[in-house]
Parts: sequence; structure tokens; C-alpha cells
Amino acid sequence: METSFDYPIRMGDSLDRLYVAVIAAKDLDPAVSRTARLFQRGPAKMAKKLAEEAIEVVIDAVNGKPEAVISESADLLYNLTVLWASAGVSPAQVWAEMDRREEMLGIAEKLPKPRKAAKPVAVHTARRPIAAAEGRRLRKLS
Repeated sequence: METSFDYPIRMGDSLDRLYVAVIAAKDLDPAVSRTARLFQRGPAKMAKKLAEEAIEVVIDAVNGKPEAVISESADLLYNLTVLWASAGVSPAQVWAEMDRREEMLGIAEKLPKPRKAAKPVAVHTARRPIAAAEGRRLRKLS
């Protein structure tokens, strides 16, 4: 019997297998392999495809279409894996980062972004002329 604890292992295994398949397909004939075609077109095209799939997942989720979310999520994971392979990133490196974050914050948290220093506020010492309306014309006051 499968438990909820088995799911993360299966998910990681699935993405690991997908990554191996992507690596194997990257040098195939682009005329017959979508993966090879993406590698031929480069990281910019890969990133565009990943972004398109992410947007489709969001739209389907907002529109309450769970079956479409499932399908588009699989496409999203495929395109993410292709981009990882192109960038020289392996699933094991991503899993290691997730483990590191879990140790720090727990599995449900995302690491906070470092806060940017506040922008300095410009202090104006000279006074600017004030414009006052007189009829339809503006005039400067001295």
C-alpha cells in the first residue's frame, strides 16, 4: 500500500528519469525530437517555453480547471528540466538546495530575499518657484 511518504520519492525519481531522458535526447535529430529542437534553439527559447507553460498553469488554476493544471504542470516540469540540463544544473543539485532550505525553515517555506538598502531620500534646500492660477493663465510668483 502506498503512503503519502512514498510520493516525494516517486516525484524525485520521475524528475531524475526525465532529466536523464532529456540529456539523452539533446543531441538527437531536431526534426524528430522536441528536446533536440529546444537545445538547438538555445536557452532563450527554452526560457520562453518555460514561461509560457507557467502562465498556462496559472490561467488554468485561476479558471478552476484542475485537469488542465495537471497537464500543463507536466509540460512545465518537462521544460524546467530542459532548462536545467542546458544550464548544467542537475536535479540532485536542486534537491540538495531544497534539503538545505528545509533544515533552515521547514519544507513549506521559501527563503526570504535579502532586503535591499533603502534608497536615500533627496533633500532639496533651494525653493522652487510656485505657480498660481490666475484666470486661465499660470504665472510664477516671486
